[in-house]
Amino acid sequence: MNQDLSIIHLVLNASAVVQAVMLLLMLVSISSWAAIFRKLFSLKKVKEQNEEFERSFWSGASLTELANAATKRASMCGPMERIFFSGMREYQKLRERRISDAGTLMDGARRAMRASFQREMDEVETHLSFLASVGSVSPYVGLFGTVWGIMHAFVGLASLTQVTLATVAPGIAEALVATAIGLFAAIPAVVAYNRFARDLDRIAIQQETFIEEFSNILQRNVGAQPAPAAAAATR
Repeated sequence: MNQDLSIIHLVLNASAVVQAVMLLLMLVSISSWAAIFRKLFSLKKVKEQNEEFERSFWSGASLTELANAATKRASMCGPMERIFFSGMREYQKLRERRISDAGTLMDGARRAMRASFQREMDEVETHLSFLASVGSVSPYVGLFGTVWGIMHAFVGLASLTQVTLATVAPGIAEALVATAIGLFAAIPAVVAYNRFARDLDRIAIQQETFIEEFSNILQRNVGAQPAPAAAAATR
């Protein structure tokens, strides 16, 4: 008699533990794909926002105009624009306090931008650890289901007087489906994690480069502006 070895038949006839493992892996796989698509769209948005702000920044607009624009559209700002605004706001606060020392001004602006940079990177790295966990753990969960299924199959064969390949194959095939589903969940997660890790490295480098370039601009402004006391004396 021919055995039905279709995937659906194997899943439906697997033991309860193996079915539970398969269901868990399918839920993890669905969650993983949802996280992948969310991350794709979010990183695309971050890249577009950063590129748009860089064009505005190097278009010749004054720093004050850019800071005012960032204040008005705070909810729509990208990571790079928020980093710029943090540095510019701290710089302006220190100037308002009549601090004219270039080192103090630059240290304050840099610290503000570095803190903002860390917050932004933490935000864009959301769900990345989940993909790493799925990629590393899912194959082992599937292997557990396979081992359990094979054990269950051999226990069932113990009561038979005559064992043939036809009686062994269905039980082993049912168990191996768990490993297949585990790999199905893990492989896309690993590929996506590696892709997103590279994208995040590029975003981090782009934003760190901007911090250095903006710091150089502020440094030149500090040198070009007179100290508050001197400016008051000349008025």
